[in-house]
Amino acid sequence: MIHQEAAMGKQTREQDLRNYLGSFDFRGDMVDAPCGRFSGGEKSRLALALMIRTAPNLLLLDEPTNHLDLEMREALTIALQETEAGMVLVSHDRHLLRATCDELWLVDNGKVQLFDGDLDDYSAWLAEERSKEKRSANKPVTVAVTSTPTTKVSADANEKSALAIRQPLIKEAEKLEKQLAAWQTELAALETRLTDPTLYHAADKPLLQTLTQRQKQLNSDIAANEERWLSLQEQIEQAS
Repeated sequence: MIHQEAAMGKQTREQDLRNYLGSFDFRGDMVDAPCGRFSGGEKSRLALALMIRTAPNLLLLDEPTNHLDLEMREALTIALQETEAGMVLVSHDRHLLRATCDELWLVDNGKVQLFDGDLDDYSAWLAEERSKEKRSANKPVTVAVTSTPTTKVSADANEKSALAIRQPLIKEAEKLEKQLAAWQTELAALETRLTDPTLYHAADKPLLQTLTQRQKQLNSDIAANEERWLSLQEQIEQAS
C-alpha cells in the first residue's frame, strides 16, 4: 500500500499508512512483505484495507467479517461507518449490519424488495412465515373418493402411511422452531449488549471476545438449523 500510494502521487506520511495498516493487523515486517506469502485470511484483510483506502463510490461486500478477529471486525465497522461510499452488504454479522446499514433489502420468492423494518422486525417476519408454512403443512387434505370399498381401504392405508412419515418430521420441525426462537432471542439481547461502547475498552477485551464468539456461534447455529427446518418442511409437503 505504501508503494501504491507513492505511485499514485499521493503525499501521505509513511507512518500514517503504517498506522492504517496496523488497524488491520499488518505490523512490522508484514507491511513490506510480498502479499503472495499471506494466508487466505490475511489476503482478505489486505483486500478490505486497500478497498476502503481507495475510497470507491460503491462497496459490494459479501460476508466481509469472515477471517477477521474481534479487533479487525471493530476496525472494519468503524471504517464502513466513516466511508461516504454507497454500500451493498451481505452478512450474518448482525452487529455489523446494525452499525453500518440504513436500509434492509429482502430476497424472497425470487424477488428483491426494500424491507420495511429493522433486524428485529425481520426476525418477527421470518417467524410468521414459518408459522404460515407450518399451518399449511398441517392442513388436512380432503379427498373425494367414489370407488369400491377396496379402493377406500387402500386410500386409508396410504393416508396412514403418509401420516406415519409426517408426524416425526412435524415434531422435529416444531422442536427446531422453539430452539430457533430461543437462539434468536439470545442473539438479539447479545447484539444489543455489543452496542455498548464501554465494552470496547481494553479492560473489557476478554468479555468482548466471549460475547463475539457466542455471537458467531449463534449465527452459525441459526443458519444451519434454518436450513434443516426448510428441508423438513419440504419433506412434510412431499409426504402429504
